[in-house]
Amino acid sequence: MQRSCLLLSSPTSFSPFSLLPNPSQLVLPFKSSIASTCWTKIPFNCSVSSRLVLSPLHSSAVEEIVVTSIDEPEFIEVGYISKLHGIQGELRVKPNTDFPELRFGQPGKRWLKEQHLGKDIIREVELIEGRDHPGQRSWIVSFSGINTVDKAKELVGSTLLVRKQDRPVLEEGEFYTRDLVGMKVILKDTGKLVGTVINVFNSGGPNDLLEVKLYSDEETNDGTGPEPGTDVSGHLAWVPFVEAIVPDVDMHEREMWITPPKGLLELNKRSDTRSKKERRQLEWKEKKKATRRLIVAKKKLCEMEQKHIFHGLQFGEKAEKTLLADHIVNINFKLFQQAMQNFETVSTRWNMSEFVKAYPTNILENPMKTPKESLVSSDTKHKTVATDGLKRKGQKVISEGKAAIVLVVNEEKILERSSNLEHGDSGSADSSNLAYLQASLLNDCVKVEEEDRGLLPLVMVTSSHEKLSFQNSFLDHDYFSFDSDKVRFLEEENLPIVSSSADERNKHKVLMKSPWEILQSPVGSGGIFSLLSSHNILENFTEMGVEYIQVCSLGEGSVVGNPLFFGFVKSRKADIGIEICKSNGNSSEDFNVIFSTKILKKILKQIDELKFHAVTKENSYVELVDKEWVDVVPSSLNSYEYHCSIYSSLSFCSPDKICVMEVTD
Repeated sequence: MQRSCLLLSSPTSFSPFSLLPNPSQLVLPFKSSIASTCWTKIPFNCSVSSRLVLSPLHSSAVEEIVVTSIDEPEFIEVGYISKLHGIQGELRVKPNTDFPELRFGQPGKRWLKEQHLGKDIIREVELIEGRDHPGQRSWIVSFSGINTVDKAKELVGSTLLVRKQDRPVLEEGEFYTRDLVGMKVILKDTGKLVGTVINVFNSGGPNDLLEVKLYSDEETNDGTGPEPGTDVSGHLAWVPFVEAIVPDVDMHEREMWITPPKGLLELNKRSDTRSKKERRQLEWKEKKKATRRLIVAKKKLCEMEQKHIFHGLQFGEKAEKTLLADHIVNINFKLFQQAMQNFETVSTRWNMSEFVKAYPTNILENPMKTPKESLVSSDTKHKTVATDGLKRKGQKVISEGKAAIVLVVNEEKILERSSNLEHGDSGSADSSNLAYLQASLLNDCVKVEEEDRGLLPLVMVTSSHEKLSFQNSFLDHDYFSFDSDKVRFLEEENLPIVSSSADERNKHKVLMKSPWEILQSPVGSGGIFSLLSSHNILENFTEMGVEYIQVCSLGEGSVVGNPLFFGFVKSRKADIGIEICKSNGNSSEDFNVIFSTKILKKILKQIDELKFHAVTKENSYVELVDKEWVDVVPSSLNSYEYHCSIYSSLSFCSPDKICVMEVTD
């Protein structure tokens, strides 16, 4: 694993349940990689006792929340009892600890925190045994005297605790989160006091982040706050807990000395002079706005007869309810309703050839054939009079600022495409060198001349957990010579997965991954049109004078900003240009298409006519039965995943305005 670090801006949107940061607004200017997407179960109003490891490699932790009760010693929260398991009184526990084997596998005394008459009650229990249930990311435990379903039901919703003094002794360089909260943060180079650690956040990636409240000059005891004119009073910055940025931690003096990269503490700072009261009023308004969004989203789900999604709001901790609220608010209801009303059922996704064959006119009759070397090589031996002229025409389109790029990337394609890189076998690469692969691929695939990249607007579309890593790569490589003001990062569209069997009202039920997570899948390449519409991307491109937009994946054969392709589409006066590469198997998720802004405007005006395909899949899920959460593991195909292909747009374009360039080996 390489060193990795993250930087997140202070929260600018609020959940009705807590002030957890919104992942779509996180900013990372440093090398990082995220292995999976998950939310930590840390309510922001709780103190935390996580094991943190500060090493040259990375820092990561799963929380153990410290609970203080009147007339009780301090306890550490290690898990949440989420549901029953079987009929012998066993219970399912969702871990909140770095030491699950110790907390759930070793018999002995434990404590339960329960609510009675609105008050927290802590009582002792005896753990008999426990075993891991990796498929559900949980543990199955049994307690002394709890041997029936009725007795076990009484414990569902309780929090499992251990005594604080039972915390394992940490090795050198390891820290508990609770011990870091309240520490002063000092710039190592200058000795300036810049803030205080008020919380620690686990992003789901390899490193944890320190939430630091920054001081203004007036708030700093010795007057060594941020630079004059930099008003960050009350601003919350996120500092990656890695040795490169936090080299020294003095537990005795309660101080940590940091060496932040330039701009880390000033990112997203407030440029106005609002008072603390005014900022709090604004935050309250944002919180109310988020609450209203949740109310509207819940109303839409009720209209769609999907009320069962709300069941998770009755169980669990605040952070878990927040996760469900975020899932509900982030549903693209317009796209979801369109998919449910306008789909064809298929067993597998269509590939590109099938879409083209389904088109009324055979657009593959007279494709332009060009060898792959002419796309990726500038060697004169691959030039012809025709290709040289097309490249000059395409280069003119780019240099005049009339071209834009929408690049769709995912980790699987990165590893696939990078398997032939000169440095190392990336086919076996892990998330630690993903940033290197990203940078290598972008340098390898983008064929726009460096002096012209600043003219080219670029939109990067990634999954939610890859978005942070790509932002990091761009910032770390000076945006690969692109103009930072013209680069945007968007998350791919996802839609809920629904049951394949409809009820008597012909309704398909949304499936739940857990009580607090909606089971979802990516929409596919056709989701680009929804993103272009909902984020006003096309309007921005038009204002910049863009006439042609290349939308492509990092599939085999795709070349980003290829002048030959732009010149070919321009010379044919086409509204849609399709590049076909035989080596990629014509997958509908490997695509390289150039659209004119004129046809894109037409597509977006009629976006509700795009066709979806409901792919039948086998998906496990949970549901609430008689007040118990039950895992459903299907034995056959049981669900629909809605997908839309970018080639669905062909129906909006006249056949004589479509051209095809076939790349040969």
